[in-house]
Amino acid sequence: MFVSFFPKPKLFFLSAAGWSLFLVLFWLFGGSQLGSWIGLPAAAPGAPPIIGISVFWSTPFLWFYIYFALGVAIFYAFWRWYSPHPWQNWSILVTSVVLFMIYFNVQVSVAVNNWYGPFFDYVQGLMSGTGKSTNAEFYQGAASFAWLALIGMNVSVVNAFIVSHWIFRWRTAMNNYFVSHWGQLRHIEGASQRIQEDTMRFSQIMEDLGSSFVQSIMTLIAFLPVMITLQQHITELPIIGAVPQPLVVAAIGWCLFGTLAVMLAGIKLPGLQFRNQRVEAAYRKELVYGEDHADRADPATTAELFENVRRNYFRLYFHYIYFNVVRYTYLQADNIFSFIILGPSLVAHKITFGALNQISNAFGRVTGSLQFLLNSWSTIVELQSVHKRLRAFEATLSGEKLPEIDRHYMETGGVEDHA
Repeated sequence: MFVSFFPKPKLFFLSAAGWSLFLVLFWLFGGSQLGSWIGLPAAAPGAPPIIGISVFWSTPFLWFYIYFALGVAIFYAFWRWYSPHPWQNWSILVTSVVLFMIYFNVQVSVAVNNWYGPFFDYVQGLMSGTGKSTNAEFYQGAASFAWLALIGMNVSVVNAFIVSHWIFRWRTAMNNYFVSHWGQLRHIEGASQRIQEDTMRFSQIMEDLGSSFVQSIMTLIAFLPVMITLQQHITELPIIGAVPQPLVVAAIGWCLFGTLAVMLAGIKLPGLQFRNQRVEAAYRKELVYGEDHADRADPATTAELFENVRRNYFRLYFHYIYFNVVRYTYLQADNIFSFIILGPSLVAHKITFGALNQISNAFGRVTGSLQFLLNSWSTIVELQSVHKRLRAFEATLSGEKLPEIDRHYMETGGVEDHA
């Protein structure tokens, strides 16, 4: 699954994580200041944020673009020298482009959050009659948001196009790798489906989860400082009272509670999803044999196989009932949680309309990033079931034992145990 697209996967991903961590820490502890050597100084400490689209060609951003490109070039050069791979242009360079676009869109969200404060304070002044303005000034402020939204939308569209090609390249690499070993793999149950369908699903799910995970990490890094700055307006939490870093404590506690609740509710789903693929494959395989052999796919056999399909689906439906109750109850409560947290400060008139919007948006971004497992649990379940099927291929090629559920299937002749 990975060796076909990435050079020496275990070492590659460890080095990528380590190099990324080093670049982030180096940037935070002095690297952002090095741009002044080439005439691209960092923002002055305590300077107000630049409002609007011009922030993306300010000197700190221009230096970051160069810094990112240098980091990617060094990493790519090392792997090109250490372990050349036919797909490394896509697995390293194009992946870096995708990561940069994700980062850029996170920064668009930060820029929008910075726009919220002054604009909605301005709106509050107009609504209360304490501020004066003209139509031109109002529409100029709205246009600042429109430009940010426009650039964010177009970057997302371009990124989706690139990612579509990236997914198909990974699927192509897996397909070519498994097909080249077809003689060793053809005896495994559903081998044709695993190559044709599971490789496609695996690459798509990995892209979805991978980009979501990276975006969550980048959002957390970008918005935590914003939220820490904004929480000067918040002195205490409901019920708990005064605590250090109240918004951060509330965000982490709330997300940890929701994630654990959903994981416990969905603990049985991966196995059921995997069995679902197996009974579907067994039913489909018998029907395919029946196309060429008159003695196959008789009514009794197909009825029994379809009964297995029905039984597994109904079990899956039952377990999804309480999983969805827990998940959607939490997500509905999440919509108003930030207002509950801000309640005492609103009642005490400690925050303005602009600050309210900034805090609510930043809090939502941070909790959204911390809720990665909660929001992705259904996708993770599907990935686990696909991964189990493809692991049988890898076990066969490396001379390892088949996964337990595949050994059980072969030992029982394809009879599913529904006890």
